[in-house]
Amino acid sequence: MQDSNTVIMIVPKLPPAIDGIGDYGLNLARQFYHAFGWRTHFIVGTPGWQGETEGDFFKVTVVEARSQNALLKLLPSPPATVLLQYAGHGYANRGCPMWLVNALKCWCQQGGTLVTMFHELYATRPLLSSAIVTRYVQKHLAIKLMRLSDRIFTNRQLYAEKIHRFSQKSAIVMPVFSNVGECSKPKPLNARSRHLVIFGSSTSRRQIYQQYSQLEQVCHKLQIETIIDIGATLAIELDQLGSIPIQQLGVQSAEQISEVLQNAIAGVVSYPTDYLAKSGIFAAYCAHGVLPIVVSQQVHDQDGLGLNQQYVLLQDSMMNSPEAIATAAYNWYQSHALDRHAQLVAQGLQSTLSNQLLDFTLG
Repeated sequence: MQDSNTVIMIVPKLPPAIDGIGDYGLNLARQFYHAFGWRTHFIVGTPGWQGETEGDFFKVTVVEARSQNALLKLLPSPPATVLLQYAGHGYANRGCPMWLVNALKCWCQQGGTLVTMFHELYATRPLLSSAIVTRYVQKHLAIKLMRLSDRIFTNRQLYAEKIHRFSQKSAIVMPVFSNVGECSKPKPLNARSRHLVIFGSSTSRRQIYQQYSQLEQVCHKLQIETIIDIGATLAIELDQLGSIPIQQLGVQSAEQISEVLQNAIAGVVSYPTDYLAKSGIFAAYCAHGVLPIVVSQQVHDQDGLGLNQQYVLLQDSMMNSPEAIATAAYNWYQSHALDRHAQLVAQGLQSTLSNQLLDFTLG
């Protein structure tokens, strides 16, 4: 039977591998430890993953292969609860981890209890990607997981509505928290350096720099003195934007990124507006009281976010009330900050563990 002070969590990868879900899981585990004294036993779903296998608040076991039997060997004997961090592509090249779903189905039938955080459901775009070819298999597997899960969390209201439609179960919606820390008392923008941050993957940052004239215009409106670029080196020349110098920091630790954001006035992210609730970069800007500037082709506001309320568009020539918008973004973030996240997930885990202990006693 599972130790009540241990959380079993399945993740695709963990740092040092670059994986947003792994970062999310590690930060959540750290908060479990600080808030509740719980240690987390990670099961990593990528054979060959290499990294630190034990620390103060965690230990790690890696599947030998992506197979049903390999995972079943690592799952705790029921009654027990497992927390799954799910996005299909994290566990299979084309987003169809049949080995994972089949193992969890078998384990649940033996008396295990599953709690799932759906970071994604199944591929819906772009239509020409290889993932879209397997969309229906992805959808089938996601629905199986919904029906197996005793508690469900997700990061978008639209996902929660689909989960209810497919499984008749309610999901708690929690937009993602910042994986690079949070700021408890952000400085007002007029007390910060005139820095604008461009942070994220090589692809997203390249998309931002392609909006050269619009980016330069926004920098002039905000009286930006330096652009700070954070991330892997790009295969383009990055010395300056017009008369504005670009400082390339490369890949940085979470602590270093947090320090930069606490002193910047704005940050740019390339992401569809209706998916902002699942963007870790957007969350980082909000968590540090930075003005979020979004590159997006269309505006579809969801999840309590509104254009010119919690973010602005890079393409928009208006740049009114940046301080008010940055404050509104920070306030929006507080309802799902890391401590709140951990509290809600812990409640879900504790309720399932209590039910297991009752069933075990009665049995």
